[in-house]
Amino acid sequence: MKHTILLLHGALGSEAQLKFLKRELPPFYDIHSFSFAGHGGRPLAAGLSMKELAQEVRQFLLDQNLPPVHVFGYSMGGYAALTAAVAWPELFSSITTLGTKFDWTPATAAQATRFLDADGMREKVPQFASQLEQLHAPTPLPELLTATTTLLRGLGDAPLLNAHNLAELEIPVQVLVGELDKTAGVDASRSYADHMPRATFEIVMNTPHPLDKINPDLLVNRIARFVELVEEGMM
Repeated sequence: MKHTILLLHGALGSEAQLKFLKRELPPFYDIHSFSFAGHGGRPLAAGLSMKELAQEVRQFLLDQNLPPVHVFGYSMGGYAALTAAVAWPELFSSITTLGTKFDWTPATAAQATRFLDADGMREKVPQFASQLEQLHAPTPLPELLTATTTLLRGLGDAPLLNAHNLAELEIPVQVLVGELDKTAGVDASRSYADHMPRATFEIVMNTPHPLDKINPDLLVNRIARFVELVEEGMM
């Protein structure tokens, strides 16, 4: 029987950034992905919140009639997957996160959103702004950046993952973080992994936060290895 894997992208990304995983993961996996609202051409709802992203994960799994899935979530996608798993654990077999920021506070949210201004982005990094506009059209870039700011500041004010609910999460979780990842942070990632009873933690050496900076062969290996360990009952 094929094992089912769901791939979830990060903030301001889309499922397109995960194509390399679809291509490189073994063909005997049943691999799925989708773009969150407002991303990758999908319309933006009234706003974005992490609760809504978690609900999107749940609704996708139900709409596709998928068995319990193994998830790979990059950055924001990892947080959404864990938030969904806390609420609906029966939908998940395991979760692997990479570069997921766990330690949200008003201060860290303010830092994470300080550059999410369309005019400033167009002035300072016009090529990046143009790429985002093309990737997410027809969602206007200012609207998406504003919604993302609201989402992250909402997490800063009221984080959805904490020591208490993660301690009750019985799903196997693999927390990966780059050695040079200043967004997620090695120490914070290790601390939150320690809260989860069935979590493993690994530092990926010489790797910063952006997904395209990780060795793709290493990432594929870690995802597939963890899935097999879970399926064999070794996690």
